[in-house]
Amino acid sequence: MHTRFLKIYCDIVERRSFSRAADENDISQSNASQVVHQLEERLGVQLLDRSKRPFVITPEGERFYEGCRQIVREYEELENEVRTLRDASAGRLLVASIYSVGLAHMSLFMRKFSSKYPSAQVRLEYLHPDRVLEVVEQGDVDLGLVSYPEETRLLAALPWRSEPLVVVCHPQHRFAKAATITYSDLSGEPFVAFEPGLRIRAEIDRILMANHVDANIAFEFDNIEVMKRAIEINEGISLLPEPTVEKELASGALAKAKLSGEQPTRPLGIVYRRDRPLRELAQNFVNQLQIEHEFEETANPSQTQQAASLKNGTHHWQ
Repeated sequence: MHTRFLKIYCDIVERRSFSRAADENDISQSNASQVVHQLEERLGVQLLDRSKRPFVITPEGERFYEGCRQIVREYEELENEVRTLRDASAGRLLVASIYSVGLAHMSLFMRKFSSKYPSAQVRLEYLHPDRVLEVVEQGDVDLGLVSYPEETRLLAALPWRSEPLVVVCHPQHRFAKAATITYSDLSGEPFVAFEPGLRIRAEIDRILMANHVDANIAFEFDNIEVMKRAIEINEGISLLPEPTVEKELASGALAKAKLSGEQPTRPLGIVYRRDRPLRELAQNFVNQLQIEHEFEETANPSQTQQAASLKNGTHHWQ
């Protein structure tokens, strides 16, 4: 049985969708369904119960999926290793990232990296923070770009960059006219917050609590783009990583105010499975990310001290 069939089956199970798996593998939905049918005929068991909507994975289908995923992963790793014996830059690299790393920033970086390594097959996928850690732990991707990274028994972490958190508001808000504001100014203001359960929400709550801010939570979202749209229509203020609002600040759609005192920051890092040493292409990707940050650091001397403290720290951030 060709490994392509096994991969298609795994994609169907993981995405809980024949159509999405078909699109990802450049085949028709009927062909994807036929793949499952052929597998079931070969094994003599039912893998998916398609009488239900959405389909249900049978116990046999679940066990087959677990084994197939391991086979597909090992084959892809072997294929990648063989390719890189000839050309270290010709391998495949899968990267998962949280949405709030800055879509414009990463788009530009990916173009530069692809230009430098034209033979490389690099795929960047944006996921919920918990999902990023999950796919890295499962070995489905090589690298994960996350905020507040922590080393675990399974994951190793590398520092990347530290982003200042700034108060973001509507251009007509009174904060927009102030060079700096105090934490006490935030009490009672309608707040557009990250949803509970996200690490950045917990960290911002901790910062506000430590500075005795009585936060008035008006809205909660898990998507920073939606948060920005809410602020643009003057539904509240928020505390956001400055690079994520650069475009809106430049266009005048949003305004910012700096908090007096010590500047709060959000660390970003790169995680990978510690039992899988980084291959050359992955290491090049990491190096290039860090080099890009060092270049930005030189262009923005005010951030040098923050970046230095990140680099000199451990790989565990609280």
